[in-house]
Amino acid sequence: MLNRLGGQWLRALPALQLTARGLPLVPAPPSGAKPSALPVWAVASVSSAGAGGWYEALAASAPVRGAEEVLLAAHAATGLPWWGSILLTTVALRGAVTLPLAAYQHYILAKVENLQPEIKNIARHLNQEVSVRANQLGWSKRVARLTYLKNMRRVVSELYIRDNCHPFKATVLIWVQLPMWIFMSVALRNFSTGAANSEGFSVQEQLATGGVLWFPDLTALDSTWILPVSVGVVNLLIVEIFALQKIGMSRFQTYITYFVRVVSVLMIPIAATVPSSIALYWLCSSLMGLSQNLLLRSPGFRQLCRIPLTKSDSKTPYKDLFAAFHTKFILRK
Repeated sequence: MLNRLGGQWLRALPALQLTARGLPLVPAPPSGAKPSALPVWAVASVSSAGAGGWYEALAASAPVRGAEEVLLAAHAATGLPWWGSILLTTVALRGAVTLPLAAYQHYILAKVENLQPEIKNIARHLNQEVSVRANQLGWSKRVARLTYLKNMRRVVSELYIRDNCHPFKATVLIWVQLPMWIFMSVALRNFSTGAANSEGFSVQEQLATGGVLWFPDLTALDSTWILPVSVGVVNLLIVEIFALQKIGMSRFQTYITYFVRVVSVLMIPIAATVPSSIALYWLCSSLMGLSQNLLLRSPGFRQLCRIPLTKSDSKTPYKDLFAAFHTKFILRK
């Protein structure tokens, strides 16, 4: 009978709101104030969404107002110029929120990787037993295949439950990181256009003189394109580090890698059309992402986070990464 599929190894598994404040979204600058250096679409897009528009709702939402309060609190507490406040807030948020989630992601993926030998062994035995049963009962190839897949899905699901490592748990990082990135970006845009709150325009004036180096005005675009290009380059570095880590990627993983590469390149012109405050935040966030990626390769840090050892782990990850980079991008030339 089919309930005997898998034999003892199977039976051994366990049971398994700006408008509400009455303030204009883009207030007119007072006399003597520096006019906005942003393109017309960048300033007018909120109001053009219309009453109840999706962007207006997002810009006035509680999470965005919370992000504004975090930025204002960091600026007031540290006394740093706005470029320093943006940098410090980004480092703090990425270190306190996304780093632990990234470590948890690696923890889940390591446990899933360690399950693969057991899954392959079960798959081999199950395939043999289904073949025997199909010959005895005269099943068609389609019925035998569907029976194998149905039982295999059930067995793998039970293994994930047993080890508490369902792969979906590894996606929690993106479900937190992406909204946080969006809310912080919109909050900085509100500040840069004066569409934040009762203090919005004073913050806009502070941002206009709160930059450094080649971007002294954080409300203006980076005409040098240094920030936008840096954002794209750092994002591409993150993608390439991931690609160098994976050996024998599946076709789907290859397509995803190429897609993310395209998105990284497209971020350059996008970052060139937003205020420098946003481009600076994107660059700081990407640099923190790159640092976290490299840190989570450290055997010592992985041990500190109690990430299980896997067959693919290396005792010299940085040396291996440099060698792979040298082979792929230098020796190939």
